[in-house]
Amino acid sequence: MSYTRFNAYKIMWLFCLFDLPTNTKSQRKRASDFRKLLIEDGYEMMQFSVYYRHCGSLESCERHIKYLQKNIPFEGKISILKFTDKQFGEIITFLGKKIEKTPSKPMQFELF
Repeated sequence: MSYTRFNAYKIMWLFCLFDLPTNTKSQRKRASDFRKLLIEDGYEMMQFSVYYRHCGSLESCERHIKYLQKNIPFEGKISILKFTDKQFGEIITFLGKKIEKTPSKPMQFELF
């Protein structure tokens, strides 16, 4: 029997960075709706316009990217970044002068 182990180079993290206009009431609603869509799709907020989510594989990343593409507001700028688990683990975050620990990874389990 052959199986593939998860490793830090195959597990992916997806980041969504965005700058959406909020000058009018309808623009604020679209920006708010986009944030809600990210949260419903499993993203967590890193900063106000920076959200990230864990993806078990590159294929999972691609599915979530396609989902975002279908739901992008017609105004504003959205950037999507893909990181391996290894790269994600190297992120250093400062909270004032204090270093904040990198968010923990979701628990993984293997099915045989």
